[in-house]
Amino acid sequence: MIALITGASSGLGWDMAHILSEKGYDIIAVARRRDRLERLQQELKTNVEIVACDVSDTEQCIGLARYAPKTDVFINNAGFGVFGQLCSNDLDSELKMIETNVRAVHILTKLFAKEFQKRGNGYILNVASLAAFFPGPLFAAYYASKSYVLRISQALCEELRRQGSSVSVSVLCPGPVHTEFGEVAKVKFGTGTEKAGKKIILTSHDVADYAIRKMFLGKQVIIPGTLMKAAAFLRHILPDKALARVVYAIQRKKCITK
Repeated sequence: MIALITGASSGLGWDMAHILSEKGYDIIAVARRRDRLERLQQELKTNVEIVACDVSDTEQCIGLARYAPKTDVFINNAGFGVFGQLCSNDLDSELKMIETNVRAVHILTKLFAKEFQKRGNGYILNVASLAAFFPGPLFAAYYASKSYVLRISQALCEELRRQGSSVSVSVLCPGPVHTEFGEVAKVKFGTGTEKAGKKIILTSHDVADYAIRKMFLGKQVIIPGTLMKAAAFLRHILPDKALARVVYAIQRKKCITK
């Protein structure tokens, strides 16, 4: 059994690699930082193949499809965010994010799904975010990119279901998680505060473990944490205009650059 994971050099991808290795999966670890992947290779109990690859580069991204025939689990985890006012943010940074969060996810989901469909089995887990359910002022392009990941995953899942395929497609939509994401996006999420007995900020390992368990159960949309499930339910109650105002108020408190 083999699992290919993009963004495996840190955060959720790193923890998913450890969890799947514990389950007996050999790992194909994909990321830009080879030194991190080499460290991962030393830590895991199963075989690890390192692929130093920038998925925002279309040719490198398409090249990963050569692993599809021997992969049983594909996890589309690579991604990052650009925080700030849409009119003020650096355009090149936003386009790089869109290439990683949208273009690469589209390419890899399509190519691995086609191979899995021919074979008749396989698991795909796309990593989106709770942000996918909301308008995202001060994080506009990131929220929009994660909405794309959510919707294309749901659509593909339905297409495969109607074809009678056994290929499983899941999408992970976590809330804030302790990873390097905040450092890259230049935002802060908190320090593991607890409220009403529930963790507001979940650990990366907890989210990764929950996601993998639900993926193997065939869960389509995976939202870790009771509070995050409740937050996602808000979209059914409040109009988008009100949601945008709530999100803005939350996001403005996260800025660590000004």
